[in-house]
Amino acid sequence: MSFRDSRVSAWENKLEALFDEIDHIMEDRYGDKYPLHPSRPERGATANPAADGLFNMGASFSAGYGSAHGRGYVVSIRLSTLARVPPIVMEQIEQEVVELLKQKLPRIFPDRDLRVERDGHSFKIIGDLSIQ
Repeated sequence: MSFRDSRVSAWENKLEALFDEIDHIMEDRYGDKYPLHPSRPERGATANPAADGLFNMGASFSAGYGSAHGRGYVVSIRLSTLARVPPIVMEQIEQEVVELLKQKLPRIFPDRDLRVERDGHSFKIIGDLSIQ
């Protein structure tokens, strides 16, 4: 038996599919710029884009204690490489992911008022997170 509401699971599945879509875009842009971590499978080697290729991205819920924006989904963007990624390149990647999220969130969740905001050193998806 699961104590997790099926509506939350459905919402998070949509969010995961959105991050998979963004992962593919970012792999096309940057996938050949840095060598993969030796233990990381090549892009497309697994059924989950977060488990292969250069990018591992997604979002996890935070209750928002101590946050200026409160509860939301903290965006995680990691590159699976041992190479040094210059901070300016990482900032560019983060901005591109945030812009893609801002463009695509209304398509995936048309009935929600969702925003992507910087929250400390991270980005967070905030707004109408109610389950319907």
